[in-house]
Amino acid sequence: MSALLDSLANAFCGSDARREVLDAALRDGLPGPRTEAWKYTSLRQLERRAFSPAPLVPSLLDATLLADIPAPRLVFVNGRLHDGLSDTHGLPPGVQLEALSAALAAGEDAARLLARRYDRADEVFARFNTALADEGVVLRVDQGVQVEVPVQLVFASVAGDADLAWHHRHLVELGAGASLGLVEHRLLVGEVAHLDNTVVQVQLADEAVLKHARVQSGSARQTSLLRTDAVLARDARYHRVDLELGAALSRHELNVRLDGDNAHLTANGVLLGTGRRHVDTRLGIEHVARDTSAELLWRGVAANRSRVVFHGGIHIHEGADGTDANLSNKNLLLSADAEIDTQPTLVIDAEEVKAAHGATVGQLDANALFYLRSRGLPQQQAEALLSAAFCHEPLKVLPDALREQLGRQLDRALVEAGVA
Repeated sequence: MSALLDSLANAFCGSDARREVLDAALRDGLPGPRTEAWKYTSLRQLERRAFSPAPLVPSLLDATLLADIPAPRLVFVNGRLHDGLSDTHGLPPGVQLEALSAALAAGEDAARLLARRYDRADEVFARFNTALADEGVVLRVDQGVQVEVPVQLVFASVAGDADLAWHHRHLVELGAGASLGLVEHRLLVGEVAHLDNTVVQVQLADEAVLKHARVQSGSARQTSLLRTDAVLARDARYHRVDLELGAALSRHELNVRLDGDNAHLTANGVLLGTGRRHVDTRLGIEHVARDTSAELLWRGVAANRSRVVFHGGIHIHEGADGTDANLSNKNLLLSADAEIDTQPTLVIDAEEVKAAHGATVGQLDANALFYLRSRGLPQQQAEALLSAAFCHEPLKVLPDALREQLGRQLDRALVEAGVA
C-alpha cells in the first residue's frame, strides 16, 4: 500500500462493520488516471504522504481570530471541537446544534448518523470517511422553525510538529417548512499541511429552505476533500455559494437530488487557481420529480501554474417533466502555464423540459480592457477590475451583509494571488 493508505489504516479504531468498509476501500486503492471521475486529478503526490490522526484534545487558537464571527457557532481546531470557543446561545427552541462526538456520546445510534454507504471504487475518500469519521456537526431544525440568525461553523487549522488527518461527517436536517442560514469559515495558523476529508449529508423536508455559504481557504500545502450529498423534498429550496480559494489540492463533489415536485436548487461558486494549486469541483445534479429547477453559475480563474477542473453533470430522469435546469461555467486563463478543464454534461430522459448548459475558457475581454485603458486606467488596474467583477458574479444571490463579507474574503484572495 501507499504511505497515505498505510497511515489511514493505522488510525482505525472502529467497529467490525466499519472495519469491513475500510478493508474494502484499501483493497480497491486510490483511483488512477484511467478512472473517469479522477482523470484530471492526480493523487500521486498525495499517496506518498503520511498523516497522523488528529489528537483528541484540540490545539490552541487565539480567540481574537473569531472576533468577526458571531454566535451561534461551533469551532473545530485541527478536527476537534473546541468547547471554549464555541457558543450556541441565541438558537430558538427546536434547533439541535452539537458535535457528532457529543451526539454519539449521548447515545445516538452511530449506524444511523453514519448510515450513508459508498460502494464505488472511485468514492474512495467517502468510504474512508465512513470508516474513520468520529467528529463533525449534527444540525437539526424542527418542523416550522425559522432560524433568523445564521449558524456559523468554524474550521481552524494550526500547524504543528506533524501533518494531521481528520474525517468529519456533518448531518444537516431541516423539517417541513423550516428555514436556516449556514456559513462555513476556514482559519489558518502557520504553514498548515493537514488533510481534511469531509462528507456532508443534507436533508430538506417539504418547503424547507437552506441558505448555505462556504469558504475553502486552505494553505498552499493543505489538502481539502469534500463530498456533499443533498436530497430535496417537495417545494424545498437549497441556495448555496462555494468559494474555493486555497489548498494545494481541493476537490468538492456536490451531489443534489431534487426528489420532490417543485424543488429548487441554486448552486454558485468561484474556483481560484494560483501558484501550483489544483482545484477540482464536480457537480452531480439529479432531477427526479416534476417541475424542479436548478440555477448553476460557476466562475473559474487559473493563474501561474495552477489547474482548475470543473465537471457539471445534470441528469433529468424519466418522469421529471417541467424541469428547468441551467448551468453556466465561464473561466479565465491568465497564464500560458495554467490549465483549465471543464466538462458540462446533460442527460435528458424526460419530455417537456427546459435545459441549457455551457462552458467557456478564455482571456479578459479585449474591448473591455481597451475601454478602461481609454478612461485612463493602467493596464494592471484595468485587468484587476475586470477579474474581480468576473469572480464576484456568483455572489449576487447572497443577502447583502453576507455578500459583502464573502466579497472581502474573495478580494483578499485575489490580491494575494496577484489577480486583482
